[in-house]
Amino acid sequence: MTKKQRAEEIIQRLETEYPLADCTLDYDEAWKLLVSVRLAAQCTDARVNVVVQDLYEKYPSPAALAEASEEEIEEIVRPCGLGKSKARDIHKCMKVLVEKYGGRVPEDFDALLQLPGVGRKSANLIMGDIFGKPAIVTDTHCIRLVNRMGLVDDIKEPKKVEMALWKIIPGEKGSDFCHRLVHHGRKVCTARAAQCNICCLNDICKKHLG
Repeated sequence: MTKKQRAEEIIQRLETEYPLADCTLDYDEAWKLLVSVRLAAQCTDARVNVVVQDLYEKYPSPAALAEASEEEIEEIVRPCGLGKSKARDIHKCMKVLVEKYGGRVPEDFDALLQLPGVGRKSANLIMGDIFGKPAIVTDTHCIRLVNRMGLVDDIKEPKKVEMALWKIIPGEKGSDFCHRLVHHGRKVCTARAAQCNICCLNDICKKHLG
C-alpha cells in the first residue's frame, strides 16, 4: 500500500468515525478565530473557549482590541499562559487588521503570514475554516498521528510534515482531515498511548502493523 492509498483509506474511515469535522475552538467571526488560535498555543482549546468569553465581552471588535493596551489584554488572557507575548501579538495583529484591512481578515495565505503571531498552522486554519480553501493544519495531533500511521516517515518539523502531506492528501479534504485527527488524537490515539485495540485504523496503521 502506497502512502497515497493509505491516506485515502484513512480519510474515508475517519469520515465515517467522525462525521462532524469541526474546529474545537469556538468562534462566530473570522477575527475571533485568529485571536483564539494564538491563545491556544501551549493551552487547551477548552480553556481558550472560556477565557475568550470575557475578552470578547470587553473588547467586541478588532478595533476595540487595537485600542486596548497590551496590559489590559494580558490581564484577561493570562490563564492561557504566555500572557505577555500572546497579548502583544493579539494587540499588534488587531491593529494591522484595522489599519490595513478595515478590520477584516485577509483571504490570502501570504498576507495572513505577515500578521503578528500568525504562523503556517494558524494561517492554514483560517484558510480552511473561514474561507473554505485547501489547507493542512499541522498541529501536535496531526504530527503525532501521521507519523504513527505511516503517512510521513519520522518527520517532526511542522512545515516539513505539511509539505509531505500536500503530496498525498487531496487539498479539498485537508482541513476536515486535520480536524478529524484532533478528535482521533484526543479520543483514541493519544499522546500517552495509542489504543490500537479500539482504533478504526488498526489494520492499516504502520504503528500497529509494525
